[in-house]
Amino acid sequence: MQATIVSGAQGAVGPAHPIPAVRVRSALELRSALQRARRQRLAVDVSELDRVLRLDCAGGLVEVQARTTWRALAAQAQQAGCDASPFASTEGLAPTIGESVVSNAPGPDGRPVATHVEAATFVTADGELRRAARHGNRELLQLILGGHGVFGMLYSVTLRLGSLAHSARHAERATVRDWQAPRPPGAARVAEALVPPQRLEQFLDSVRTQAAERRVELAGVRMRRALAESETFLCWATREFAWVTLQLRSRPTLSGDVQASEAHRWIIAEALRLGGSFPIAAGFDASLDQVLACYPQLAAFLAAKRRYDPGELLQNGWYRHFKRLLGPPCTVRWAA
Repeated sequence: MQATIVSGAQGAVGPAHPIPAVRVRSALELRSALQRARRQRLAVDVSELDRVLRLDCAGGLVEVQARTTWRALAAQAQQAGCDASPFASTEGLAPTIGESVVSNAPGPDGRPVATHVEAATFVTADGELRRAARHGNRELLQLILGGHGVFGMLYSVTLRLGSLAHSARHAERATVRDWQAPRPPGAARVAEALVPPQRLEQFLDSVRTQAAERRVELAGVRMRRALAESETFLCWATREFAWVTLQLRSRPTLSGDVQASEAHRWIIAEALRLGGSFPIAAGFDASLDQVLACYPQLAAFLAAKRRYDPGELLQNGWYRHFKRLLGPPCTVRWAA
């Protein structure tokens, strides 16, 4: 697979190395583009996969293309008497529905987006258009939801209007604490952890103490509610957590970057000590032991990826990182 996915009409990765670009507006065009990308390097412009395809008020379902924004969905959902506007302003939630689904981010009330999904349509690495639903091909749907896009390129998502409305009615804003005076943007590194709510203050006190001892500057913290789900294979929301996002100030140097990565690891270690975890989407700094402690199913997830995509044609930075971290399958089985 030699496809470069872009969100706008970009026909080159650099002035010296232009590559052909193809704009897709339908499932068939997306399928054709990925089939073509197996033969030549190609930029696939998915920015126009942004339409509401079907609004079934009687059935309580809405189907949207993957690049549809939450704001656009909210405008359409009003026709069915569903106020989904809180999704458009939820901090930490990607602006498009497809991005939110493959990362399984928490919605406005803390429930992960996967809980609202009825079905998903996507194109596989071999160019096949497939549909996975709760009542058909459920195993594959569980891999797609929160699967970081490695099982196929998402074309459309079918959401349950009643579920969206429930989350919107129970929306909660993130809690913000500024620990130090604001500084110019661009000098902060984000660290994330999942902490049992009843241990939150203990976690924050410990992090502040360790940061002072290690001379790590903490600029501030945001906390959001994250509720449990059982809809996904690579489930991070195994129980109710406080999703904690910390801003780490570091020098814009290699040593500063290393220090920030080390800080993220001991922040994760403190969350684990208190019965918490970390979101797998933000686990690039986590150690192998930390990953296996929180995601023992990750080895099986990667094995399923190889089963559905033996040539590993669909890859991204997330997949390559965790594949490299876990090592050969035999090593992973021994470690698990």
